[in-house]
Amino acid sequence: MIQLPSWACVSEKRRAHIERVTELMERWAFQLGVPPEEARAWRDAAVLHDALRDSPESELRALVPRADFTSEMLHGPATAAYLEREGDRRAEMLDAIRWHTVGSAAWKRLGRALFMADFLEPGRRFMPADRAYLADKVATDFNGTFRQVVRMRIEHALREGHTLFPETVSLWNLVR
Repeated sequence: MIQLPSWACVSEKRRAHIERVTELMERWAFQLGVPPEEARAWRDAAVLHDALRDSPESELRALVPRADFTSEMLHGPATAAYLEREGDRRAEMLDAIRWHTVGSAAWKRLGRALFMADFLEPGRRFMPADRAYLADKVATDFNGTFRQVVRMRIEHALREGHTLFPETVSLWNLVR
């Protein structure tokens, strides 16, 4: 069971999602032979990525006042801003959390892993067999799997009528 910080605002359903994302991130870090310090950052990113997901929009906007951010993408930037305010200086981890819902062309391995884990975690109901297959491929074909996940997330967003953010498009143009 994961330990969320006292300032986290998540439902039990969200907590379960965070636990599944954390399990994937820990498994991949082990399979990939990620060094211990980096593996801690992977775990922390997984545990914290949705820590403010169920916070009121007004509280999130107080942390991230940018008007161009829609409500569905505020929790990542708000969590990163909160952690920075509290003194966390792990830039790669903070950027992974900040952009985990839309992607970032500037990401290194940690951001890419979190983006995949958030999408591939087994609690999501759509395309379970495809997502399980990809989750199992991360350790043997990290970059190829990442490219496939970016493509699937874009296709899913388009199918569902969600906003396609410029950060996502930039990421796709980098990996395609």
